[in-house]
Amino acid sequence: MYIAKGETLFRQGEEGPLFKLEKGLLKIIRVHEDGSQVLLNLIVTGEMIPHHSLMSQKEYNGSAIALLPSEVTRIDPDQWYRSLEEDPKVYKEVAHLLETKLRMMQQRINQMSTLTPEGKILKLKKWFSSYFPEVPVEKVLTQEEIGQFVGLRRETVNRVLKKLK
Repeated sequence: MYIAKGETLFRQGEEGPLFKLEKGLLKIIRVHEDGSQVLLNLIVTGEMIPHHSLMSQKEYNGSAIALLPSEVTRIDPDQWYRSLEEDPKVYKEVAHLLETKLRMMQQRINQMSTLTPEGKILKLKKWFSSYFPEVPVEKVLTQEEIGQFVGLRRETVNRVLKKLK
């Protein structure tokens, strides 16, 4: 299934199928009661989402929105969970998927633990370019989202990006 930039794949609080991102980039956002949004995660090619539902079905923790034109495969939950019960090898696949995501999250923590704002932005740019070498991160994420992703205020992100040009 094709998802255009800006289109929502699923919404926070809904229940539904799993998806595999075949191509593109998705963001997972959480909307708070006051209407404010926070960027929780970026989903890159090859990932199955939602991660928290790979072993048992749960409602979506956030909304998934395409940041770039994307292609996803819908995975029927009944068939997926049945395959877990019938074939223990699928559990190994799930463990590998979660291990890969854990490593990505460790990289993100590493980005956030860098001492300088410039270092945080440079690490994010390097990580992002490893997936999308032709697209600068600041053309895909807003300054607010970049700040949320690396632990900086939007104003600091603005200042650092100007300095790095």
